[in-house]
Amino acid sequence: MAPERKFFVGGNWKMNGNKKEIDGIIAFLTAGPLDPNTELVCGVPSCYLDYCRQQLPATIGVAAQNCYKVAKGAFTGEISPAMIKDVGVGWVILGHSERRNVFGESDNLIGEKVNHALSEGLKVIPCIGEKLEERESGKTEEVVFSQLKAIVDKIPQDKWDDIVIAYEPVWAIGTGKTASPQQAQEVHGKLRQWLSDNVNAEVARKTRIIYGGSVTAENCRELAKEADIDGSLVGGASLKPDFIHIVNANQ
Repeated sequence: MAPERKFFVGGNWKMNGNKKEIDGIIAFLTAGPLDPNTELVCGVPSCYLDYCRQQLPATIGVAAQNCYKVAKGAFTGEISPAMIKDVGVGWVILGHSERRNVFGESDNLIGEKVNHALSEGLKVIPCIGEKLEERESGKTEEVVFSQLKAIVDKIPQDKWDDIVIAYEPVWAIGTGKTASPQQAQEVHGKLRQWLSDNVNAEVARKTRIIYGGSVTAENCRELAKEADIDGSLVGGASLKPDFIHIVNANQ
């Protein structure tokens, strides 16, 4: 990782946790110790956003796991960036593979969501990644570049400081299969080169690209050593005390 890019760890709780369990997570995160040189953000179920923002230390960011592309209206079941900001939360995860593949969100919709969230002042973790059959048929670059373009086309030039890109190969999420550090670095390097070619060299140099997909306390340090891996987006492991080791993987 380049020194100018601050190490970033996102804990995506997904649809997990109740108040008692969340109090336990808050307790181990508060106790730490956490590397002060790592930016930590927790992705929280929407009904607990307000509670977590009030209970977590101010040094730990909170993210919604999804939001819609407009400020308000007749969109039952959705939340807007304005609502997320109203409860003091500053981040949102968008385009996670579960949103794409379970709920059928298109590249275009995700791009529109990213654009609206940025315009409302949220920071965004947009997610991209290929399925197993796409990797095995040699389509990894085609898929992730297409997903990235749909997002990048909607990012205003002055909003790049509010973006952390997450590369999550779908075949490695929750499966116990992890891309090797070399496999992950290869894709991260190509993503950074794509940004240089299609946005500009400064954006490519400064934008953090984090890896997600069965990140654990055991493999996090090897991943963190790679030049273009600037942190991780962690699922189930973020619910357990060992998550502290992942946060501190760059020490």
